[in-house]
Amino acid sequence: MAQNMSVADIMSHSGVAFGTSGARGLVSAMTDRVCFAYTMGFLQHLEAEGLFSPGQHVAIAGDLRPSSPRIMAACAAAIIHMGGHVDYCGFVPSPAVAAYGFARGMASMMVTGSHIPDDRNGIKFNRPDGEILKADELAMRAQRVNVPDIFDAHEMLLATPEMDPLVDVTDAYVARYVDFFGAQALHGLRLGIYEHSAVGRDLLVMLVEQMGGQAYRLGRSETFIPVDTEAVRPEDQILARQWAAELHLDAILSTDGDSDRPLLADENGNWMRGDILGILCASALGIKAVATPVSCNSAVELCGMFDEVRRTRIGSPFVIEAMQELAKAQHTTICGYEANGGFLLATPVDMGGRHLTALPTRDAVLPIMAVLVDAKRRGLALSMLQDQLPQRYTFSDRLQNVPTAQSQALIRYLQTGSDADILARLTHMFGALCGQAIHFDTTDGLRISFDNDDIVHLRPSGNAPELRCYTESADSERAASLNGVVLKIVRDNAEKGL
Repeated sequence: MAQNMSVADIMSHSGVAFGTSGARGLVSAMTDRVCFAYTMGFLQHLEAEGLFSPGQHVAIAGDLRPSSPRIMAACAAAIIHMGGHVDYCGFVPSPAVAAYGFARGMASMMVTGSHIPDDRNGIKFNRPDGEILKADELAMRAQRVNVPDIFDAHEMLLATPEMDPLVDVTDAYVARYVDFFGAQALHGLRLGIYEHSAVGRDLLVMLVEQMGGQAYRLGRSETFIPVDTEAVRPEDQILARQWAAELHLDAILSTDGDSDRPLLADENGNWMRGDILGILCASALGIKAVATPVSCNSAVELCGMFDEVRRTRIGSPFVIEAMQELAKAQHTTICGYEANGGFLLATPVDMGGRHLTALPTRDAVLPIMAVLVDAKRRGLALSMLQDQLPQRYTFSDRLQNVPTAQSQALIRYLQTGSDADILARLTHMFGALCGQAIHFDTTDGLRISFDNDDIVHLRPSGNAPELRCYTESADSERAASLNGVVLKIVRDNAEKGL
């Protein structure tokens, strides 16, 4: 027997909903039935678009969370139930399985919760031609699926011959960058690899060694650590500075849990901001047009390196949509990047007789390698390379365990009324810190510009019960201290129910 269910109703009842990076929720809510149903909805949508049919292959991979193997099994069971074949890619970075799927014109899926704690997980869905966009999400929500009343995903997989053996996607992903940058591109560099529990930790070591660098493995953990590239933990800041000093490193490389967002520390062990890394990567590759969320550092406009900069809402689907619009404007080279450092390459790049194919999904490896290679070529330390940009500094942090409804209510309160009323309210709340509010932007959350050139941006997270705060200033210490005080003000007002 099977039960006919609406994907939208399952989302509502389970609490496992779409955010900025696919479906995410508590592990306890991501039951086999829920994951099976979402995968069916995804494939039914692709079938309606002419992008999937029985007999075709679908690639699947996961990160190192304890819950990932079970969820992968449930998704694989749904693929087989729909008549597909599973290309099981194991535990590899999100961009590696996406690149494998794009190159073969097949759908792919990544089981990951990215940077959030391991009591949560998620599923990223990729079409054969790119990430799913918001229109795809709406179409998936509208699907009705026939889910078996009782099933065991592992038993279903054991009983079917369609589950292919492990497919190696890492060799091609590593070769992508070794071939483009060169086998001696990192020669002479001492590079630390902060491994923690990132799924791409061994791959990063392989890349460094195959590109001629000397790799030092650091901080490996068999317990999942939720490393957030937008809000680096204080203990990780301390560790990086210690490692850099003790081992005389040129840089420290790392990623988030599914290795699609980079972390790169300079020779002093200071972690670089993802939006600065994005600017430096785009410059190193000779990119002409850039799409980036409204939360990112304004140095991208101030540096004057790009023909066009297009601002978006936060989330890779919005960045991809903006890149598509830039392509219609006939820019020759196009990229996107996010504040978390994830870099999306919309067009191929040719440099020095070498060719790099497009990869329009978040990638951690390209920005790390491009910036390291560029710094080495120019004979500059990473800190010196960063200092050549306009001196604008960003800092981000979050209030955790804040219900999304509460965050949204606060934002609504702050932006209620006429423009003059809103600016007056924002000046009243933050004026002692930043002076007069002179402009606000509601592209995504609430981004406020002040007459002292400080910027404060508040935004409810799209995939966790958190309120994000981004601050920008002309001084790094000012950006960090401002963020802390703003969060305190916001917390106090949220508790008052404003």
